[in-house]
Amino acid sequence: MPMFQPFKGGGFDGHVIDLHTAVKDGVLGGGDGGEVKTAAVENELDLKTMITNLELPETPSVFICPISLEPMQDPVTLCTGQTYERSNILKWLSLGHRTCPTTMQELWDDAVTPNKTLHQLIHAWFSQKYVMMKKRSEDVQGRVIEIVGALRKAKGKEKVHALSELKGVVMAHEIAKKSVVDEGGVFVISSLLTPFTSHAVGSEAVAILVNLELDAVSKAGLMQPARVSLMVDMLNDGSIETKINCARLIGRLVEERGFRAELVSSHSLLVGLMRLVKDRRRRSGVSPALALLKSISVHKQVRSLMVSVEAVPQLVDVLPCLGPDCLESALYVLDSLSSDNEGVTALKDSVNTIPNTVRLLMRVSETCTAYSVSILWSVCRLASRECSSLAVELGLAAKLLLVIQSGCDPALKQRSAELLKLCSLHYSDTMFISKCKLAPTIQ
Repeated sequence: MPMFQPFKGGGFDGHVIDLHTAVKDGVLGGGDGGEVKTAAVENELDLKTMITNLELPETPSVFICPISLEPMQDPVTLCTGQTYERSNILKWLSLGHRTCPTTMQELWDDAVTPNKTLHQLIHAWFSQKYVMMKKRSEDVQGRVIEIVGALRKAKGKEKVHALSELKGVVMAHEIAKKSVVDEGGVFVISSLLTPFTSHAVGSEAVAILVNLELDAVSKAGLMQPARVSLMVDMLNDGSIETKINCARLIGRLVEERGFRAELVSSHSLLVGLMRLVKDRRRRSGVSPALALLKSISVHKQVRSLMVSVEAVPQLVDVLPCLGPDCLESALYVLDSLSSDNEGVTALKDSVNTIPNTVRLLMRVSETCTAYSVSILWSVCRLASRECSSLAVELGLAAKLLLVIQSGCDPALKQRSAELLKLCSLHYSDTMFISKCKLAPTIQ
């Protein structure tokens, strides 16, 4: 007989028991040794619905079909004593197999027998968990309704307390996020973001909003200049958690249709984002800051401001410290800036632009290589003799040859060939060939 294995959170004392013992002792809601009682109060719950809706970290192994590794809904047992989901084992047999999938024993009888006891246990266990989940959901929804109602009339420190409690509920329960939206909580929370809002209230409000699914109307309400301005202030002066939340929330607004570039055309915003990027002690803010810089760099007026706050040399200098994902965002921003005269001039004037970008070629990803080649092309075209000579001395020619010979995108190969040709203009053929050797690149 299949053994019932212990599992976490199921109310067992750690002993392995068989199915009949589980029924007899009333495990999982069983009664007096007769029929297993389910946890459903009135109507019997559909097992498929419960399995689909429940997201459980662990399910007793005896409930799992060895073929699909999913909970069984209609368990049947073979002559070998092994139990499977009916549809899975019938498919196995229909393919001509005459062995048990688990033990590989030859089947002397291909009949399948419904395992009613196991089915009852599976149904009882999932029913209990499902009812508990529904009860928790109802409790959470009720608490969300209470807090949102309290927020409508809260004043002073009461607002901070209510928002803090609501944030805790939202972070702990997925259903709470939907409940806040359904109960009109987004409007209530957004209305708290005014020019006179304290950072204590604003921080808690943004922490909730950034974790909700916001519709177009909600985002439009948050795109008011006063609200964006408050978020920018908190991005500069708040805690690291608040700064990250503000960057992420503004980033979601930027992606919305109808977003106006003037809302993010702010020295204060760019300075705050660059502080996050350069913060060597708390690296958790680097990715959201670069993601927002990437989103807003598509606007020319924002790129001009980036140059004015010296974002170019700062981004160039942090390149060696960034991971692959952050590198792609940073290089995207620098490549965008290289499309403007003032941006490419700032790149040329930064002493680390060529060393840091040449070093990244063929090192991280094809995307990073493509951005690096594009940046180098713009800079070398602006000051061909000065920049291309330095780049070649640092091993650019050899690396470009590797790019051209690789299986990368044809457009990247074409741009690499153009850059290689540009670099060769200031050398004799013999000298340039020597610069294409791989030794400097390997070193």
